[in-house]
Amino acid sequence: MSSLRHAMPVVLVLAHAVLALALQGAAAGSGEVPAVIVFGDSTADTGNNNFIQTVARGNYAPYGRDYAGGVATGRFSNGLLPADLVSEALGLPPSVPAYLDPSHTIHHLASGVSFASAGSGLDNITAQIPSAMTLGEQIDHFRQYTERLRRARGEAAARRIIAGALYIFSIGASDFLQNYLVFPVRGYSFTPPEYEAYLVGAAEAAVRAVHGLGARAVTFAGLPPLGCLPLERAVNLHSPGDCNGAYNMAAVSFNRRLEGMLGRLGRELPGARVAYVDQYGLLSAMIARPWEYGFENSAQGCCGSGTGYVETGGALWSLESALACDDAGKYVFFDAVHPSERAYRMIAGAILNATSHPRSHRFR
Repeated sequence: MSSLRHAMPVVLVLAHAVLALALQGAAAGSGEVPAVIVFGDSTADTGNNNFIQTVARGNYAPYGRDYAGGVATGRFSNGLLPADLVSEALGLPPSVPAYLDPSHTIHHLASGVSFASAGSGLDNITAQIPSAMTLGEQIDHFRQYTERLRRARGEAAARRIIAGALYIFSIGASDFLQNYLVFPVRGYSFTPPEYEAYLVGAAEAAVRAVHGLGARAVTFAGLPPLGCLPLERAVNLHSPGDCNGAYNMAAVSFNRRLEGMLGRLGRELPGARVAYVDQYGLLSAMIARPWEYGFENSAQGCCGSGTGYVETGGALWSLESALACDDAGKYVFFDAVHPSERAYRMIAGAILNATSHPRSHRFR
């Protein structure tokens, strides 16, 4: 073990170098991408919820402490989100602006935009719990965006941006963690397999909608290992501190359905390149063998173990902020639910890898 610890600095340097090459290679292989366009929940919201009446906000410390200037932008991260890192790797601006931020003009948004809303889900009821934007509302904003882009840039330029952009969907965890597994409303109406089918149907409708508006290259991230999130470990009454196997099985089952549907859409939709991103497998590997990825802790969040958190509508208020770790890069998770920027960097690599190999519809 001691020899392994002495080797860790070298391992970390190599890991960063390999990741950088992977990002550059994926970016180069994808051709020129004029914009990154994002839909989703708190894993993709770059600040939209700052401008709506909702409890699901991340515009306070310690969020953003490693962002440029240490600013809490509304991102549920110590720094950047996967969409930001993908944008940077593609040679676009290093942060994707939030659509609802009035400081951004349509010209700023032409190279990338996030419509995501923390607390949102594939199920409209999920978004209604914290008063977040539904996925349908996000797509309505995208429709408005395409019209604004045409007025500002002209029909030909707007068509090039919309058709050439990379679209990222990162959504679905809240449907289980703040809806189906917590409140009985959907549980009374759907069995678990029925609810999975309902959510996958909503995901299909969303992809078809953006395709109808001009999208062609679409990535859709699967669920993470829900039962291994620090919060779920902390509240696991049957085996405190351990992963919740039932929650993980729910994620695996949903992901299997989602992947199959996306593969089918990739064959059915004219000109579409639809890729599934296996976030579950990647994060599971980080959690099971953190040292292989340069992490020291995969069970607790940098901002606490999860026992000091109150979760409402996807927003996390830490009662342990003063006890936040010194180096978030040593943790797979920044808070009790959301990965650290360093873990997100690896997820960004998975997204780019998926865009480079769209026929596989999967990153492993």
